[in-house]
Amino acid sequence: MAVSARVVDMAITTTDAPAALVRLLHLVSPSLPIGGFTYSQGIEWAVEAGWIGSARDLEAWLGGQLRGAVARLDLPLLTRMQDAVAAGDPAVLGRWTDWLIAARETAELRAEETNRGRALADLLIALDLPGAPAWRAELARSQAAGFAFAAAAWGIPRREAAIGYAWAWLEGLVLAAVKIVPLGQTQGQQILARLGAEIPAEVDRALALDESEIGAASPALAIASSAHESQYTRLFRS
Repeated sequence: MAVSARVVDMAITTTDAPAALVRLLHLVSPSLPIGGFTYSQGIEWAVEAGWIGSARDLEAWLGGQLRGAVARLDLPLLTRMQDAVAAGDPAVLGRWTDWLIAARETAELRAEETNRGRALADLLIALDLPGAPAWRAELARSQAAGFAFAAAAWGIPRREAAIGYAWAWLEGLVLAAVKIVPLGQTQGQQILARLGAEIPAEVDRALALDESEIGAASPALAIASSAHESQYTRLFRS
């Protein structure tokens, strides 16, 4: 596939580490117009239910998800998606996307994955990323797929891409929780500092997982997200 080859060529020839870092910062920026600020992933309901009422509660909630679902599901699938893009294989990318969507435990979380996927796919096309129009059908199904595509095309190494992806997830939810709980900005930054320090080790653990080890169960998240779907008053989409 000629378009796929162009993506691979770009990844191989983009060897400037500072340039790749700038691209990664662009990709994980909270200003990226894919609607990240509109999601709380169940935190809004967890606060109303009294599950999260303090900075300590929030840190425990997010820390458990980082070490469990993110490190054992999202990140190992993300790196495999990036490999599929680099190999020019949209069918394999689709397989990993199917896996990720199937693992999202509520309609709300699945909708978030696809809504943000469509927004990111359109953005990558607008940024004239080589191959993005031809790959759009797959990229639009999942935010992770679009992230992996951009990382491969911009020559961002797998480990750094996974660290950036985890950081963007963590920062987005901390910023949401600061508004919902509410928490002080300093408390939010302290949580980011402590949990952010765990990300590199969790990424290394994720990269070492065999395919048979990929998977996670997040019952508290599933309950909170399910309940949030019918929450009477809410500010966030999930």
